[in-house]
Amino acid sequence: MPAQKRKSDAGGASSSKKSRTSHASAKTLIKTILANPDSYPIPDDDDDIRQSLVELAYYARDLEQDVQKGGAGSAPKAMSADQVAAAVEKIRKAAHSGIKKQMTWKPSCKAGTAKWSYDGVCADPVVFGTMLGLGGPPTWKMHKMPIEDFENRIGHLDASARYSDLYLKGQNVNIRWSDSGEFKFSGTYGA
Repeated sequence: MPAQKRKSDAGGASSSKKSRTSHASAKTLIKTILANPDSYPIPDDDDDIRQSLVELAYYARDLEQDVQKGGAGSAPKAMSADQVAAAVEKIRKAAHSGIKKQMTWKPSCKAGTAKWSYDGVCADPVVFGTMLGLGGPPTWKMHKMPIEDFENRIGHLDASARYSDLYLKGQNVNIRWSDSGEFKFSGTYGA
């Protein structure tokens, strides 16, 4: 005989949780009014008008409480200096490791024209700007940073292959930044 589930003796949802109403009628009323504000039909009955206003008032109060609590749609909270430093270090290590893994021997390494590219995501522009030493979020979409500065920020990048060492080559590292938080580092390396 299969085991049966024990019946719950709690009559319903826990009373400690705030009961959430969907405010469906208030949302429908708002959509209807905004869709046609000049010719919206106003009910003749005072009780219907009063009920509509009460529903809108409850809906507005719940929205205000959500905003005060930092609910949906609120701005992200500012990070402390320690949190920024930890996030910078995490992204820096990931970028350093990702670039170094791409630095393998290719015939184009002899001429110093082997290409590397690292794609990453950093949700907070302040963290990205701090990592690159910009003093704030980036104000550009694309930037060329000298290799020396880039290695000072990310870490020295070298790899060994066959009988020689591989280093970043060229004058600059290309940096692309998107407002969605995606970034791309690219450049060349060789022996």
